[in-house]
Amino acid sequence: MSSLADTIHIENVVASSDLGQELALDQLATDLDGAEYNPEDFPGVVYRLQEPKSATLIFRSGKVVCTGAKSVDAVHDALEIVFDDLRELGIDVDSTPPVKVQNIVSSASLEQSLNLNAIAIGLGLEQIEYEPEQFPGLVYRLDDPDVVVLLFGSGKLVITGAAESADAQHALAHVNDRLTELGLLE
Repeated sequence: MSSLADTIHIENVVASSDLGQELALDQLATDLDGAEYNPEDFPGVVYRLQEPKSATLIFRSGKVVCTGAKSVDAVHDALEIVFDDLRELGIDVDSTPPVKVQNIVSSASLEQSLNLNAIAIGLGLEQIEYEPEQFPGLVYRLDDPDVVVLLFGSGKLVITGAAESADAQHALAHVNDRLTELGLLE
């Protein structure tokens, strides 16, 4: 049998950076091949990469947000490509602008069905939200690590709010341990 940690898959990594300067988005959207800019719909330029697959949002303030990457390395690679493309347009970008991972979203599995009603009662109301008529998952807010875990009756989990990859492993272990303590896992 595989370990539960083997069921963890990163689905999305969001990271941000700041170029430290104002940008002319109209000109940027024209010069940056494949960029989209519709200021009536969204206040930033959307610049998509195929490899690594990601979308980078570039704002007038110089703030940059990259989303859609499937690993921390991929989000760093994507931003480096964006920075290089901006440099080629004559925009002064530091050699290594600071990049901060804001959120890692992972999926995982407890590899068995869950009784969410029993879990809601067992975990208590302080850290959970469960309203099955509004959302089919149970929302479990952890303090350490500071993440939110969505549990579904299928045994699948979504872990969001992680700052580093290891947070998902710690969260999965915590959920598994708590549910085992409560006698809610086989």
